[in-house]
Amino acid sequence: MSVVGYSEEHIKTLEWREHIRLRPGMYIGKLGDGSSQDDGIYVLLKEVMDNAVDEYMMGFGKKIDVSINGKEVRVRDYGRGIPLGKVTEAVSKMNTGAKYDSKAFKKSVGLNGVGVKAVNALSSKFIIRSVRDGQIKVSEFEHGITIKDHPVTSTDEENGVEVIFQPDEAMFGNYYFISEYVDSMLKNYVYLNAGLVINFNGNKFFSRNGLVDLLNENMSKEGLYPIVHLKGEDIEIAFTHGLQYGEDYYSFVNGQNTTQGGTHLLAFREAYVKTIRDFYKKDFDPADIRSSIIAAISVKIEEPIFESQTKTKLGSKDMGPEGPSVRYFMGEFIKKQLDDYLHKNSETAGILLKKIQESEKERKAISSIQKLARERAKKVSLHNKKLRDCRIHFNTNDARKLESTIFITEGDSASGSITKSRDVETQAVFSLRGKPLNSYGLTKKIVYENEEFNLLQAALNVEESIEDLRYNNVVIATDADVDGMHIRLLLLTFFLQFFPDLVRKGHVYILQTPLFRVRNKKETRYCYSSEEKAKAIKDLGPNPEITRFKGLGEISPDEFKYFIGKDIRLEPVRMKKNDTINGYLEFYMGKNTPDRQDFIIENLRIEEDIVEEEKELV
Repeated sequence: MSVVGYSEEHIKTLEWREHIRLRPGMYIGKLGDGSSQDDGIYVLLKEVMDNAVDEYMMGFGKKIDVSINGKEVRVRDYGRGIPLGKVTEAVSKMNTGAKYDSKAFKKSVGLNGVGVKAVNALSSKFIIRSVRDGQIKVSEFEHGITIKDHPVTSTDEENGVEVIFQPDEAMFGNYYFISEYVDSMLKNYVYLNAGLVINFNGNKFFSRNGLVDLLNENMSKEGLYPIVHLKGEDIEIAFTHGLQYGEDYYSFVNGQNTTQGGTHLLAFREAYVKTIRDFYKKDFDPADIRSSIIAAISVKIEEPIFESQTKTKLGSKDMGPEGPSVRYFMGEFIKKQLDDYLHKNSETAGILLKKIQESEKERKAISSIQKLARERAKKVSLHNKKLRDCRIHFNTNDARKLESTIFITEGDSASGSITKSRDVETQAVFSLRGKPLNSYGLTKKIVYENEEFNLLQAALNVEESIEDLRYNNVVIATDADVDGMHIRLLLLTFFLQFFPDLVRKGHVYILQTPLFRVRNKKETRYCYSSEEKAKAIKDLGPNPEITRFKGLGEISPDEFKYFIGKDIRLEPVRMKKNDTINGYLEFYMGKNTPDRQDFIIENLRIEEDIVEEEKELV
């Protein structure tokens, strides 16, 4: 048995930039190519924005200019500017910043001495410009290394900081920014900071009504009653109820979008239930009280503690070193403000009571069948032939939890190829028997009556709450033919009907698999479109071998591993504000109508293989 040596030469000290580039996940969560809302390129933008917004929160600068041109990002604020003697240090020396002093930045958004350094280290180009009182300091970097440190000069520019950066393709691959994701992030900043103006690529974002504007932006139709808006020192809450299943929350701490919730969201859910029970003097089930709620919660906490570097989940138990607990603070605020509101607005109180009673009635109607379904699911969970599980899940604290993925496949051949080539640590496979049931217009009872839906729900672990979701990425992996498209629609109908948050929060994807393989004796190219195929034929020279993949089952496990590995191509299923779920489902999955028939006829495509004849040179 060979023993690995361990001596002084094995002890290494990494420079700050080397450590960030070696372990980017510690600083930005994950890399990604921009197709997912939580990919690293958006985290880089957020880190720069956080610093700019902190200046506004401290009372300096009323606007922020943002532009993205291809892969280059520019952010200009009009705050105080970084002290000129510390500009280079502030973006290239770890644990350097003003936010360790809670008096200077009492309830800041930005990270203490880390965030913008990560942006610098992970960018192929990074330029910082700081203007203070008629003077400017400029520093230029590449991959975190200082390229040019300009001397301080005079200027007539307004005070503030401009950051220009380009995420490094060596780290992020062939990435791209999706403007909808950037829009959503920037809009959240203005909703949380009424009066702040953000200009982005010619569009102006501004909010007068804070979280009310946020809910109106994200709701596809009006709530059952006017949005309840409660504000106090260090807290703002807005909520209403809709007709959808589940609970829909937007939570923030010091302006940071805590997508995974945390102690403040738990405290709100608990306080809301208690106040409603006390107001109506009835011991309603918490699930009935919160069913179909749409709420936004924002709190400001002194020296907050987050459960990860990317600050997506609050861990703080207290509002500050000297403050009350988050639970007590939230409970007292809701108890007073919501109770007063309901007493003053009897019509809203009546609508809310009716909604709770309807939820209770539906829950009781399915409780018996739910019990049977759970027992059935429990019996098969140990030997569920449909699920090939992985070891690492999203609802754990594992360092790789963001990679957790479940592939929903059609048929045994496709699931077999994926199962054999997957990463057993982070990739699970759920195999469908055939075409699932069209669930459009059905109640949640069908989720428990239909064995396949019930097992899928159990595999995802979303029966109680999306917060329990076991996989970060829910990937629909079907053939790109008519049957495959139909199965995609049926699955999306199921998710949109009963678990819309899966789609809203960016967990659902369509797996893109190659249509063609083009190869010669030296090189193999996988092509995802006819354009890519034409380019491959041109690049690989005369008479390459061309194979067309008609289905996932035709791709061998040895090849499949390339399509679900680090170069996986996923198409996110996205919903915009104006996307009405019911409207879409009725059109595509409802009764066959002349409108839909006309749509199909108008959008029929005939695919032809165009063969280019080579002209011989005489």
